[in-house]
Amino acid sequence: MSKRVDDGLVNPHGLEHHGIRPAATVHWNAPVPVLVEHALRRGEAQLTSLGALCARTGPRTGRSPKDKFIVRDVLTESTVDWGAVNVAIAPDVFDRLHARVAEHLARHELFVLDAWTGADPHFRMPIRVVSELAWHSLFARQLFRRATPDEQARNVPQFTVLAAPGCDADPKADGVNSNAFICVSFAKRLVLIGGTYYAGEIKKSIFTILNHLLPERDVFPMHCSANVGADGDVALFFGLSGTGKTTLSADAERRLIGDDEHGWSRNGIFNFEGGCYAKCIRLSPRHEPQIHAALRFGSVLENVVLDPATRRPDFDDGSITENTRAAYPIDFIANAVPEGYVHAHPNAIIFLTCDAFGVLPPVSRLSTEQAMYHFLSGYTAKLAGTEAGVGSEPEATFSTCFGAPFLPRSPLEYARMLAERVEAHRTRCYLINTGWSGGPFGVGSRVRIDHTRAMVRAALSGALDELPAAPDPIFRVLVPKSCPGVSAEILQPRGTWSDRDAYDAKARELAGRFSANFKKFPGAPKEVQAAGPQAG
Repeated sequence: MSKRVDDGLVNPHGLEHHGIRPAATVHWNAPVPVLVEHALRRGEAQLTSLGALCARTGPRTGRSPKDKFIVRDVLTESTVDWGAVNVAIAPDVFDRLHARVAEHLARHELFVLDAWTGADPHFRMPIRVVSELAWHSLFARQLFRRATPDEQARNVPQFTVLAAPGCDADPKADGVNSNAFICVSFAKRLVLIGGTYYAGEIKKSIFTILNHLLPERDVFPMHCSANVGADGDVALFFGLSGTGKTTLSADAERRLIGDDEHGWSRNGIFNFEGGCYAKCIRLSPRHEPQIHAALRFGSVLENVVLDPATRRPDFDDGSITENTRAAYPIDFIANAVPEGYVHAHPNAIIFLTCDAFGVLPPVSRLSTEQAMYHFLSGYTAKLAGTEAGVGSEPEATFSTCFGAPFLPRSPLEYARMLAERVEAHRTRCYLINTGWSGGPFGVGSRVRIDHTRAMVRAALSGALDELPAAPDPIFRVLVPKSCPGVSAEILQPRGTWSDRDAYDAKARELAGRFSANFKKFPGAPKEVQAAGPQAG
């Protein structure tokens, strides 16, 4: 029989099932105000003038991809695409780290959350997060899908995250790369996180797990945001951090399904989460009114600089990191889809890229083969601070499927699922560059957000398909000659450069990078390999 304590509901599936025998207080499924009180009592965070809680994550202000491991065993040997992204760890190494994490957590005051991942009732999964920080528990409570009190009392977690940021690894003794580690065992259905206070590791570990499990159930897992129009038309937005995925999907004229992680099943589109995790550097109430309004009591800010006297957040201050973040439940967005799924298939897919070279067209149409090519390529600019080790300048990067760090399986498996669904449902595909125009980073300027929004509206309405277009001579995508609400001059990037020869050289350079990167997909269909840019 479950019992209520001062701040939540105790689940009878105790911590001993995770190897933990706690000696200190354990807070089970605490509500938001109680978690805020605990975080303030323990000095973990500050309350801002907006009512949101603000925490700092120490030296690691982004994900640590080089410290992520998957246990190699009979369950994963033939299903995981092992290599530089999916790095193997032996079961005995995992067991030693597990013992260390369990011993560490047993000595500390703990916070336990029982929740769900996956909005569609056919595909949802009960999960648990055990953390030593109250603000991490609040983060997880707002990001994952909330369980009812009855569910919290009886659900047995299928996967559990043990978040122990204060538990450091010994790289030499433990066989890892640094003091930080993020380790997944599919056999033990367990995630270990240590040595990093960055809360995004919690959410992305569960995403990695779903990306491995769901394809076996004929569900295409996607690193994308999704929204739906008044007529029921569904749109997906793929893109890495900083490309505008969260900003562009939060549209007052459309209902938000989710901002980051979704599944595409035979039933339609469903959100994996129950909250949003928005990048908030230079957040503007004018350009991102919905996100700005969501940063109230119950939200969690990471590494945002506060005025010491007023506690007012300065979203323009990137002195701690450019990767300032805000986590909040999706119902803080006024026009969200609270159930998190729609029984409809996408009418349009938009691939977002932040081109630091300033040579890609601001908007273009893609064939199915080109969509597969750009999905596999995942080109963008990695913006400062999104990951540990990224400096102050943007870096051109190719992240397969716009989410390589989270994809355990072969990229071709995900690309095949994309193509099958695009063809079956006649989904229109577009590439939108939210990066630079008129020159590369440092010379040109970022494409204006109002122009990007106009291009997105034209794409989602189908208006772009009705307008004359011509293939780009190098990138070969179809570029419209006009777009409602956008000056025709900026649609042709070559014309925005003062030095056309310099544009040609830079465009050929980027095309060559595409070609060189795509050589790692020799198994891609020949028509897809032929769909990419041509350096000439």
